[in-house]
Amino acid sequence: MPIAAAIFDAFGTVVQIGRKRHPYRQLLRLGALHGRRPSAADLYHLMTSSLNLDAAAETFGICVSPAQMTSLQHDLEDELDSITVYPDAINALRLLKAQGIATGICSNLASPYGSVLRQLLSEVDGFALSYEVGEVKPHPSIYRDICHQLGVNPAQGMPPSGERVVMIGDSMQCDRDGPGAIGISGFYLDRKGGGAISSLMQFAEHVIEINRAG
Repeated sequence: MPIAAAIFDAFGTVVQIGRKRHPYRQLLRLGALHGRRPSAADLYHLMTSSLNLDAAAETFGICVSPAQMTSLQHDLEDELDSITVYPDAINALRLLKAQGIATGICSNLASPYGSVLRQLLSEVDGFALSYEVGEVKPHPSIYRDICHQLGVNPAQGMPPSGERVVMIGDSMQCDRDGPGAIGISGFYLDRKGGGAISSLMQFAEHVIEINRAG
């Protein structure tokens, strides 16, 4: 059974941030300076809700001066402007598309980053973004969401129970192991060369070779 769809993580896999400013992390630190105790749920809340910096400050009850908010907004805009697509990602996505394989992005991120992803990766067929889905990887629902958008039903068990779907990213938990819960074959990307796959072109060629082998 041929592979019908390939899903990609975003940051560290398909795109990279050139100038990391961590504006949301700065916001939480400002809250800590004023006595707000950080919570393990803060990151989850940021990535599963459509919160810009102003809304995040209000949601978490963090008092931020106008000057501080201006600085945070500047850092956010600078970070967003520095996001670029890895060259091998462009080639890999086009190669898969030429072979008739659907492609999608599945990513944990805060809402301001979503529009940048959609602009840079306009050729992909779907986006499952945590702040829109309301859940983060490795929860099964976010993988099901992107599969639904791509029109595929991952095979669980022996064919012909579904279609073959693959995913790749730089997190073993979220991009290799997590997708397996709903029948997606996950691959780990190690751009430093310490793993089996070190580039997206290598991944794309592997996918195509599988399909050619039948």
